[in-house]
Amino acid sequence: MPAELPFAEILLMAGALAVAGLVVGYLAGLLGIGGGGISVPILYEVFGLAGVDDAVRMHLAVGTSLAVILPTSLRSFTLHRRRGAVDMEVLRTVGPGVLLGTMAGILIAKEVDGTVLKIVFVAVAFLMALKLLSGADRWQLGAVLPGSIARLGLGVVTGVASALNGIGGGAFITSFMTLYGRPMLPALATASGIGPIIALPGVIGYAWAGFGNPALPFGSLGYVSLIGATFVIPSSLMAASWGVRSAHYFSRRVLELAFATFMILVGTRFLLSLVG
Repeated sequence: MPAELPFAEILLMAGALAVAGLVVGYLAGLLGIGGGGISVPILYEVFGLAGVDDAVRMHLAVGTSLAVILPTSLRSFTLHRRRGAVDMEVLRTVGPGVLLGTMAGILIAKEVDGTVLKIVFVAVAFLMALKLLSGADRWQLGAVLPGSIARLGLGVVTGVASALNGIGGGAFITSFMTLYGRPMLPALATASGIGPIIALPGVIGYAWAGFGNPALPFGSLGYVSLIGATFVIPSSLMAASWGVRSAHYFSRRVLELAFATFMILVGTRFLLSLVG
């Protein structure tokens, strides 16, 4: 962070990141998502307050979000699997496509500017919100999940979209499984296993893509802010276990609606920054 920032402002930003970590971790455990829909916009605003150059600000938010998703989603997946809720067969067939898509998304992100990343984020945010608001888990395309080719394709799309947005991809997998009649709890538990597959190559890729960029602030490893991740990850890990417990005992509909509202607000915020 720049030295000229007032101490009180630094404390405010640190507190905002810690609170963001609590929300990210809780939703990661509850909804099987990585939490990037929350961490990316908050990191983006905090980096703006810290004086980060707009040319690298969105890339830094996305890369740092992936660094947060890695331990948080791994924690969520471990807890869900311990409770026997994860469908490992689905994870094994979707996972390779996710890995391929993530690597492709990183290469795309290296070549595009922050405006493109904002556009993709807005599109994904509104699509996720629409799905949650509509209660689309009640819709079904069939009673049996498609075969390996369709799952590979889903994985590729999930990986590309997640790498460009700094999200864990869980919403895509959850939607896919529920559209084919799988119960919500196993769907979100299985989706939690996608986060580490996306986040590990994502962090490495964003660190590589931004390596040596002179516009990056102190404490950055390429497009990954080690300072930002340090403030978010501890509270995120702590809250992930709370989310997993809630997922196994409480109704999720109210929280789905709340998360959809948040995604609309976030998408609108980025949309206004694009047109303004």
